[in-house]
Amino acid sequence: MSALVSLPTRAPAEERATDPARGHADGDEASLTAVYRRWGPLVHVLAQRALGDSREAEDITQQVFLAAWRGRAGYRPELGSLSAWLTGITRHRIADALAARTRRAALVEGAGAQYAAMDHPALEGMDSTVDRALLAQELARLPVTQRTVLRLSFYEDLTHQQIAERTGWPLGTVKSHARRGIGSLRLRLEDVRDDR
Repeated sequence: MSALVSLPTRAPAEERATDPARGHADGDEASLTAVYRRWGPLVHVLAQRALGDSREAEDITQQVFLAAWRGRAGYRPELGSLSAWLTGITRHRIADALAARTRRAALVEGAGAQYAAMDHPALEGMDSTVDRALLAQELARLPVTQRTVLRLSFYEDLTHQQIAERTGWPLGTVKSHARRGIGSLRLRLEDVRDDR
């Protein structure tokens, strides 16, 4: 008679300790730390290169490892390496972040165009519809980052801190874009008025 032998569903602890990918697949929390230490820098570099923002890259790195932990049941070591699986998750998270950036920019652009055509307290002192149209035109000529900050500041009456929170940009960056945008706008409007 042959005895039934049950196969273990989890790898022994010592095997999980030496193979973090296997430990991750088995749901060993200690392996998550090892996986993060080993592949965290790779994920961060990929996100940093794609997004150009260290803070956003840190967020993506955290999202990737959280998603990897939550979705660990979907990882199959026999189908590919853990680094390849993590890279795939990273690429999806980067694509999501870039799409969100594009949506935010389009929303801000649309809101700015809508407010530019309306009477607004920020436009007080403008002599006529022509001046408001001129302001909207010159604002549209600014770089996207400066235009975004100025529109949020003027048309939505947001503080620099609120703009930083909404856009995800560092506060110093928001202040720099505002200062440069106002300076450029002032010069352009002075040149146009001098030509009149």
